Amino acid sequence: MIYLILSALFISALITCNLIANKFVEVDLGFKVFRVSAGILPYPLTFLITDILSEMYGRKRTNAVVLAGFFASMFTLFVLYLGHNFPALENSPVSDEQYQIVFQNSWRVISASMLAYLVAQFIDVRLFHFWKKLTKGKYLWLRNNFSTFFSQLLDTILVTTVIFIGLQGFDFITELIWHGWLFKLIFAALDTIVIYFVVYLFRVYFKLERGEELEL
Repeated sequence: MIYLILSALFISALITCNLIANKFVEVDLGFKVFRVSAGILPYPLTFLITDILSEMYGRKRTNAVVLAGFFASMFTLFVLYLGHNFPALENSPVSDEQYQIVFQNSWRVISASMLAYLVAQFIDVRLFHFWKKLTKGKYLWLRNNFSTFFSQLLDTILVTTVIFIGLQGFDFITELIWHGWLFKLIFAALDTIVIYFVVYLFRVYFKLERGEELEL
Protein backbone atom coordinates (compact mmCIF):
# COMPACT_ATOMS: atom_id res chain seq x y z
CA MET A 1 0.00 0.00 0.00
CA ILE A 2 2.81 2.45 0.85
CA TYR A 3 4.50 1.70 -2.45
CA LEU A 4 1.25 2.44 -4.31
CA ILE A 5 0.70 5.70 -2.40
CA LEU A 6 4.24 6.92 -3.16
CA SER A 7 3.82 5.90 -6.80
CA ALA A 8 0.51 7.78 -7.03
CA LEU A 9 2.04 10.91 -5.48
CA PHE A 10 4.95 10.70 -7.91
CA ILE A 11 2.72 10.43 -10.99
CA SER A 12 0.35 13.16 -9.74
CA ALA A 13 3.25 15.56 -9.15
CA LEU A 14 4.73 14.75 -12.55
CA ILE A 15 1.50 15.36 -14.48
CA THR A 16 0.81 18.55 -12.52
CA CYS A 17 4.29 19.79 -13.45
CA ASN A 18 3.50 19.32 -17.13
CA LEU A 19 0.05 20.94 -17.00
CA ILE A 20 1.22 24.17 -15.32
CA ALA A 21 4.66 24.38 -16.92
CA ASN A 22 3.57 27.02 -19.47
CA LYS A 23 3.21 29.65 -16.76
CA PHE A 24 6.45 31.35 -15.67
CA VAL A 25 6.58 33.06 -12.29
CA GLU A 26 8.87 34.81 -9.86
CA VAL A 27 9.39 33.07 -6.52
CA ASP A 28 10.90 35.20 -3.76
CA LEU A 29 12.72 33.08 -1.16
CA GLY A 30 14.00 36.12 0.72
CA PHE A 31 17.64 35.93 -0.30
CA LYS A 32 16.92 35.60 -4.03
CA VAL A 33 14.09 36.00 -6.51
CA PHE A 34 13.85 33.03 -8.89
CA ARG A 35 12.35 33.24 -12.39
CA VAL A 36 11.06 29.73 -12.98
CA SER A 37 8.27 27.74 -14.58
CA ALA A 38 5.33 27.11 -12.26
CA GLY A 39 5.87 23.46 -13.13
CA ILE A 40 9.05 23.43 -11.10
CA LEU A 41 7.14 23.92 -7.84
CA PRO A 42 6.00 20.28 -7.40
CA TYR A 43 8.97 18.83 -9.31
CA PRO A 44 11.40 18.41 -6.35
CA LEU A 45 8.81 16.04 -4.87
CA THR A 46 9.37 13.61 -7.76
CA PHE A 47 13.08 13.27 -6.99
CA LEU A 48 12.41 12.94 -3.26
CA ILE A 49 9.97 10.10 -3.92
CA THR A 50 12.31 8.25 -6.30
CA ASP A 51 15.06 8.48 -3.69
CA ILE A 52 12.74 7.07 -1.03
CA LEU A 53 11.64 4.29 -3.38
CA SER A 54 15.25 3.56 -4.33
CA GLU A 55 16.29 3.32 -0.71
CA MET A 56 13.38 1.18 0.47
CA TYR A 57 12.29 -0.85 -2.60
CA GLY A 58 15.35 -1.00 -4.81
CA ARG A 59 16.29 0.02 -8.32
CA LYS A 60 13.94 -2.28 -10.24
CA ARG A 61 10.78 -1.13 -8.45
CA THR A 62 11.80 2.51 -8.73
CA ASN A 63 12.44 2.27 -12.47
CA ALA A 64 8.97 0.73 -12.84
CA VAL A 65 7.44 3.85 -11.27
CA VAL A 66 9.53 6.11 -13.53
CA LEU A 67 8.20 4.26 -16.59
CA ALA A 68 4.64 4.43 -15.26
CA GLY A 69 5.02 8.20 -14.93
CA PHE A 70 6.18 8.41 -18.54
CA PHE A 71 3.15 6.51 -19.89
CA ALA A 72 0.78 8.53 -17.68
CA SER A 73 2.21 11.75 -19.14
CA MET A 74 1.88 10.46 -22.69
CA PHE A 75 -1.76 9.59 -22.00
CA THR A 76 -2.30 13.12 -20.64
CA LEU A 77 -0.87 14.56 -23.85
CA PHE A 78 -3.21 12.36 -25.92
CA VAL A 79 -6.27 13.51 -23.93
CA LEU A 80 -5.27 17.16 -24.37
CA TYR A 81 -5.02 16.54 -28.09
CA LEU A 82 -8.50 15.00 -28.14
CA GLY A 83 -9.89 17.96 -26.22
CA HIS A 84 -8.41 20.31 -28.80
CA ASN A 85 -10.10 18.50 -31.70
CA PHE A 86 -13.64 18.70 -30.35
CA PRO A 87 -15.19 22.18 -30.76
CA ALA A 88 -16.48 23.90 -27.62
CA LEU A 89 -20.22 24.46 -27.20
CA GLU A 90 -21.49 28.01 -27.44
CA ASN A 91 -22.18 28.17 -23.68
CA SER A 92 -19.02 26.26 -22.66
CA PRO A 93 -17.22 27.91 -19.70
CA VAL A 94 -13.95 27.39 -21.63
CA SER A 95 -13.90 28.46 -25.28
CA ASP A 96 -11.73 26.97 -28.02
CA GLU A 97 -9.57 30.11 -27.91
CA GLN A 98 -9.01 29.85 -24.15
CA TYR A 99 -8.23 26.14 -24.40
CA GLN A 100 -5.77 26.87 -27.18
CA ILE A 101 -4.03 29.64 -25.23
CA VAL A 102 -3.52 27.41 -22.20
CA PHE A 103 -2.64 24.14 -23.93
CA GLN A 104 -1.30 25.09 -27.37
CA ASN A 105 2.29 24.64 -26.21
CA SER A 106 1.57 21.50 -24.17
CA TRP A 107 2.92 19.10 -26.81
CA ARG A 108 6.25 20.92 -26.79
CA VAL A 109 6.36 21.28 -23.00
CA ILE A 110 5.42 17.66 -22.31
CA SER A 111 7.77 16.35 -25.02
CA ALA A 112 10.63 18.38 -23.57
CA SER A 113 9.67 17.37 -20.06
CA MET A 114 9.50 13.68 -20.94
CA LEU A 115 12.89 13.70 -22.67
CA ALA A 116 14.45 15.42 -19.67
CA TYR A 117 12.42 13.31 -17.24
CA LEU A 118 13.50 9.93 -18.60
CA VAL A 119 17.18 10.90 -18.77
CA ALA A 120 17.27 12.60 -15.37
CA GLN A 121 15.20 10.07 -13.41
CA PHE A 122 17.04 6.99 -14.69
CA ILE A 123 20.39 8.69 -14.03
CA ASP A 124 19.18 9.71 -10.57
CA VAL A 125 18.22 6.11 -9.73
CA ARG A 126 21.48 4.74 -11.16
CA LEU A 127 23.65 7.25 -9.28
CA PHE A 128 21.69 6.71 -6.08
CA HIS A 129 22.42 2.98 -6.15
CA PHE A 130 26.02 3.56 -7.23
CA TRP A 131 26.64 5.63 -4.09
CA LYS A 132 24.62 3.21 -1.96
CA LYS A 133 26.77 0.30 -3.09
CA LEU A 134 29.99 2.27 -2.79
CA THR A 135 29.24 3.38 0.78
CA LYS A 136 27.74 -0.01 1.75
CA GLY A 137 24.40 1.53 2.67
CA LYS A 138 25.88 4.33 4.78
CA TYR A 139 25.69 8.11 4.29
CA LEU A 140 22.14 8.44 2.99
CA TRP A 141 22.62 12.21 2.69
CA LEU A 142 25.47 11.64 0.23
CA ARG A 143 23.56 9.52 -2.28
CA ASN A 144 20.36 11.55 -1.82
CA ASN A 145 22.06 14.85 -2.68
CA PHE A 146 24.76 13.81 -5.15
CA SER A 147 22.37 11.82 -7.33
CA THR A 148 19.75 14.58 -7.31
CA PHE A 149 22.14 17.50 -7.90
CA PHE A 150 23.58 16.02 -11.08
CA SER A 151 20.37 14.55 -12.49
CA GLN A 152 18.45 17.79 -11.93
CA LEU A 153 21.16 19.76 -13.74
CA LEU A 154 20.65 17.53 -16.77
CA ASP A 155 16.88 17.78 -16.41
CA THR A 156 16.93 21.59 -16.25
CA ILE A 157 19.27 21.97 -19.22
CA LEU A 158 17.30 19.57 -21.41
CA VAL A 159 13.78 20.78 -20.66
CA THR A 160 14.62 24.49 -20.86
CA THR A 161 16.61 24.14 -24.06
CA VAL A 162 14.01 22.04 -25.87
CA ILE A 163 11.15 24.37 -24.90
CA PHE A 164 12.86 27.64 -25.84
CA ILE A 165 15.40 26.79 -28.54
CA GLY A 166 14.57 28.89 -31.58
CA LEU A 167 12.04 30.93 -29.59
CA GLN A 168 14.25 32.78 -27.10
CA GLY A 169 17.85 34.00 -26.98
CA PHE A 170 20.81 32.27 -25.33
CA ASP A 171 20.91 34.68 -22.36
CA PHE A 172 17.25 34.06 -21.53
CA ILE A 173 17.69 30.29 -21.73
CA THR A 174 20.83 30.22 -19.58
CA GLU A 175 19.19 32.46 -16.97
CA LEU A 176 16.24 30.08 -16.69
CA ILE A 177 18.59 27.08 -16.47
CA TRP A 178 20.57 28.70 -13.66
CA HIS A 179 17.49 29.82 -11.73
CA GLY A 180 15.75 26.47 -12.22
CA TRP A 181 18.73 24.37 -11.16
CA LEU A 182 19.55 26.50 -8.12
CA PHE A 183 15.91 26.40 -7.05
CA LYS A 184 15.92 22.61 -7.30
CA LEU A 185 19.24 22.35 -5.42
CA ILE A 186 17.87 24.29 -2.47
CA PHE A 187 14.87 22.02 -2.11
CA ALA A 188 16.97 18.91 -2.76
CA ALA A 189 19.17 19.89 0.19
CA LEU A 190 16.14 20.60 2.36
CA ASP A 191 14.49 17.29 1.56
CA THR A 192 17.47 15.47 3.11
CA ILE A 193 15.76 15.98 6.47
CA VAL A 194 12.53 14.54 5.08
CA ILE A 195 14.14 11.45 3.55
CA TYR A 196 16.02 10.65 6.79
CA PHE A 197 12.77 10.87 8.74
CA VAL A 198 10.79 8.76 6.24
CA VAL A 199 13.51 6.10 5.96
CA TYR A 200 13.73 5.96 9.77
CA LEU A 201 9.97 5.31 9.96
CA PHE A 202 10.27 2.59 7.31
CA ARG A 203 13.10 0.84 9.17
CA VAL A 204 11.32 0.98 12.51
CA TYR A 205 7.95 -0.16 11.14
CA PHE A 206 9.32 -2.98 8.96
CA LYS A 207 12.24 -3.83 11.29
CA LEU A 208 14.88 -3.36 8.57
CA GLU A 209 18.64 -3.19 8.91
CA ARG A 210 20.60 -0.38 7.32
CA GLY A 211 20.73 -0.86 3.54
CA GLU A 212 18.06 -3.58 3.61
CA GLU A 213 15.27 -3.25 1.04
CA LEU A 214 11.62 -4.32 1.09
CA GLU A 215 10.40 -7.13 -1.12
CA LEU A 216 7.10 -6.78 -2.99
